[in-house]
Amino acid sequence: MRIISWNVNGLRACTRKGFLPWLESCDAEIVGVQEVRSQRQQLPPEILELEGWHLDVASADRKGYSGVALFSRRPPDDIETCLGEEDIDIEGRLQLARFGSLLVVNGYFPNGNGKNRDLSRIPYKLQFYRTLFDRLEGAKARGDRILVMGDFNTAHQEIDLARPKENKKTSGFRPEERQELDRWLRQGWIDTFRHFEPAGGHYSWWSQRRGVRQRNIGWRIDYILASPAIRPWLRHAKIHPEVEGSDHCPISVELHGGVCSPQEFAETVVQTHQEPDQAIDSTTFGRAGTG
Repeated sequence: MRIISWNVNGLRACTRKGFLPWLESCDAEIVGVQEVRSQRQQLPPEILELEGWHLDVASADRKGYSGVALFSRRPPDDIETCLGEEDIDIEGRLQLARFGSLLVVNGYFPNGNGKNRDLSRIPYKLQFYRTLFDRLEGAKARGDRILVMGDFNTAHQEIDLARPKENKKTSGFRPEERQELDRWLRQGWIDTFRHFEPAGGHYSWWSQRRGVRQRNIGWRIDYILASPAIRPWLRHAKIHPEVEGSDHCPISVELHGGVCSPQEFAETVVQTHQEPDQAIDSTTFGRAGTG
């Protein structure tokens, strides 16, 4: 079962750059996108009427700003878009969607820069991190299966950006931002990409200045974090720099197909009569329009 996250830097703009052919060929069951920058009614018909996909959109009150959307092969059993703090909720940065026993959190974490790149939004950014962390902590402690994916707007370690020394005072790599992301990982959240890939040189965002992406001068600021209960179901994670259409690229995670079922991992493997690394079909998830 493949789940993908992508900051599309404007869904309408990305649609003009090939988003729909990519979506149909990505072989995912769930795709979360960030920085939609559109109200639902402003999206083109080819997005709203997309066959075989269910679409949920959470927009900011301010038009043309922020926003997240979730494409899924079947509707979620439940979806929430608020954390209960008005200054966070009005920016349309979050979806918490439940698919059986799996909770998928699609988030667009704030940038710490203000209008004049004055770092004035760092307190707000940290508030978002901490409020979401607190919201999920009880479920994580109970052993719930949770994925938190999206644009976290923070490079965790020096290995996660091409030029760490030059950016120590830049929002996205300041100590207080890195420490907050580090707190999540210390408390048991799994950085799924680093779980499989310890090497540097892998980035998910590049400046749009000429030649920067071609020279791979980037930052890894997009993540799919998994709760400890996901670990047995985790199969692979990947960054897809070959996919263009945004200043970010998609990232993905592969899970055992039974992750949405209520059974424990060992029970699911026995029922499929397969070895754990082979039983990755999505039959327990289902597709829209199929029985």
